[in-house]
Amino acid sequence: MDARRNLISKKKPAYPVSDHLADYLAGYGRLADGGVRYEDLARHVGQFPLYDERGEDTLWSSVFYGPAEQVEIHDALRTTYALLKSAGDRSTVEHLYIDRIDLCLYGNTLPFRVRIVNRLNENFDYFYVKRADASRVYGLELEHILSPNSINFLVRVDGTELRDQTIIEEHIIGLPGDAFMRDQLPDNRFDQVRLSKEFVKFNERCFVRLLGDMHAGNWVVDITPDFEKLHFRMRAIDFDQQSHHARRQVYLPQYFPTNNPVIQFGLQHLTEPTVDQYQREERALMAGRLRVTHGRYAELMAVMREDLIAPEASVTALGDSLARHYAISDFREAQTMGELVWLSLELLQRRAEPASMKLLSGATAADVAGDVQGYGV
Repeated sequence: MDARRNLISKKKPAYPVSDHLADYLAGYGRLADGGVRYEDLARHVGQFPLYDERGEDTLWSSVFYGPAEQVEIHDALRTTYALLKSAGDRSTVEHLYIDRIDLCLYGNTLPFRVRIVNRLNENFDYFYVKRADASRVYGLELEHILSPNSINFLVRVDGTELRDQTIIEEHIIGLPGDAFMRDQLPDNRFDQVRLSKEFVKFNERCFVRLLGDMHAGNWVVDITPDFEKLHFRMRAIDFDQQSHHARRQVYLPQYFPTNNPVIQFGLQHLTEPTVDQYQREERALMAGRLRVTHGRYAELMAVMREDLIAPEASVTALGDSLARHYAISDFREAQTMGELVWLSLELLQRRAEPASMKLLSGATAADVAGDVQGYGV
């Protein structure tokens, strides 16, 4: 395969939150009135690199502010945390202090990560302050509706320009996929099978709702001990590439080389009927979640289908690819990425067949390694 076909732009443009999307967010308690803005945190006067316990550069930098601004910014961050966690009740944050503010130097939107500490018992938590991007907002909402994971976030909209909009996100707990595969891969067959099963389900969820860029740095593994076993759940943590890119493979985690260690378990332990079973199970679960949240889903789709969050050429190319994949011409008629997502989810509710490729069945290690090599953050 020509590697040039797999090169993807390393920087995706951000799209502002529209008035209609802001109205939707307000209706479901997602709109923040007050707290910190991204531009406030961008006023730092210095930074220094942050290293992990191994002494390796994390590619995050801790930032600091002038004495006068620090008091104001830390107070605004406590207010933001109260809005995120306790509906704005300031009494819940009076005993908390801001321990550190880190800036991600490699992320598409240069997010800030805030470490907040309880001074009474030194317990700590994290939350994130990011530049607004409508793509990310749709991704977060779809994750909340379609996945087994609830998502807590807020959007502050002070104007129609991107610089006037901010996203606040709760920390998603789990081991980063790349670190998990480097240090924590199970060595027994039983857990390898369970991990493979979760990857199949994760792959299916991403493809159905068109969430792209799920290389190993953009998802985490939540590990829960259970009776005589460990339960693994893969969770997306980066939603910038929700329904943006033109190529179908970008929405399938199975095609990212950094995911190969987990894929190898599937090649070794899963049969085609087993993979098909897991895919059907996940589609049934997603369809059930859509039925439960039908009103919210319908409102979100009404907004997303009218919003412009990708170039017209990307919509056309992806629509044509999905039309050929599903053998349904309706995908070629879509005018927006939101319409493609809506068609995919409507199809989910009508058909029982797995949406994605027959993952791992008949594949070789060479087949699954490298279809999207060169893909940047």
